[in-house]
Amino acid sequence: MTRILIADDHAILRKGLRRILTEMEGGFDIDEASNGHEVIKMVREKDYDLVLLDISMPGLSGLDALKEIKVLNPRLPVLILTMHPEEQYALRALKAGASGYLTKESVPDELMMAIRKVLRGGKYLSNSLAERLAFAFDEGADRPPHELLSDREYQVFCLIAAGKGLTEIAEEMSLSVKTVSTYRSRILEKMKMKSNAELIHYAIKNKLV
Repeated sequence: MTRILIADDHAILRKGLRRILTEMEGGFDIDEASNGHEVIKMVREKDYDLVLLDISMPGLSGLDALKEIKVLNPRLPVLILTMHPEEQYALRALKAGASGYLTKESVPDELMMAIRKVLRGGKYLSNSLAERLAFAFDEGADRPPHELLSDREYQVFCLIAAGKGLTEIAEEMSLSVKTVSTYRSRILEKMKMKSNAELIHYAIKNKLV
């Protein structure tokens, strides 16, 4: 019996994924988690063969949960399934140890193919993501400014670029407004910008929102 943990804060999506998995060949023992802290707790308590992980979850984000999973169980495959396009988080997720990256727009057949490949010990990457990954590890290549940000700074950057205020970001990330304001200052400094408007313009230009 293959043990899979579905981690997503939307119950409807978890139910849909469960239905897709039950239609695949082979038996699955499926558990569900609705936030990052639940994911870590369940990975500690049970041996899984695969984690299907969203990035945007309340409290502990999917990226932070991924890093903790890799500390607890480095060999546990984690397949990212998220609404965020590859341009936003795929490289960061793969560098943090993810075995693959899919968007929620993917058709069920693609998801099944990705799950089978990851369960066999492989990596699941689209052609465009494989090319982007190759460039990312080319030390001679110029890195765009947003890649200089830490994962937490990048999350704040994406939320600012989406038009959210500091208080809203603080609530979503379970941080204080002061902490979010500090991250914003670091982001502006690292990206050599002076305002949220410049950050938003950059994000749109680089297809990050």
